[in-house]
Amino acid sequence: MRFIGFLAAFTAAMTAVPAVAQQKTIPSTHAEEAPDTTDKANLWLLDLSTGGRVTILLRPDVAPKMVERIKTLTRRHFYDGTIFHRVTDRPLPIAQGGDPTGTGTGDSDLPDVPAEFNYLPHARGAVAAARTEDENSANSQFYIMFRPALSLDKRYTVFGRVIKGMEYVDEIHRGEPPKDPSRILHAYIASDNPPPYQPGPATVNPALGDPGDITLPAKPAAAPASKPAQKPKK
Repeated sequence: MRFIGFLAAFTAAMTAVPAVAQQKTIPSTHAEEAPDTTDKANLWLLDLSTGGRVTILLRPDVAPKMVERIKTLTRRHFYDGTIFHRVTDRPLPIAQGGDPTGTGTGDSDLPDVPAEFNYLPHARGAVAAARTEDENSANSQFYIMFRPALSLDKRYTVFGRVIKGMEYVDEIHRGEPPKDPSRILHAYIASDNPPPYQPGPATVNPALGDPGDITLPAKPAAAPASKPAQKPKK
């Protein structure tokens, strides 16, 4: 799985920094124009089982390869029916999904995406690519930040941020894995003229089987050697 291999370093970094300093926003000298939040070609829509639609502004200006991967998989309906398999508040405040197997060790059948580390912070609502210890192993998995964790900056590829519907992200069921996992009912790119949000069963992802029958291990002890123990996957 993607992320656990990084937990020790993350915890050490957080305890070494005073609490007040942890809450400060790192100043940026990077001059940029405000991203266009009305550009439907770069709005990723996730209809969640928690009750509504989440709108994520994609950032091809800083992570073009990962954004292209998200668009490709979304248009293949890859994410429809997939669960959030790793959802924690501490020490990592994340909701992680995008694995077609629901275990944290799976990927799409496409090649891995190289690292596109950039200046975007791991702020609340940031969306980033999960990976193994190999920096160039991002693929289909991603995570959304519940709270800031700036110690992750420039270690993982941030490729977007929630701009609407964060309340539905906050309601994603917790656990590693959750006993009753929340799922993506449908994923869309806004420019593809998707239908309005509709609660109910997702289109079944063939890799997952019937959404009502998915069975997950109690807690993965370790992933295969090629995919080190849990951490954000690319």
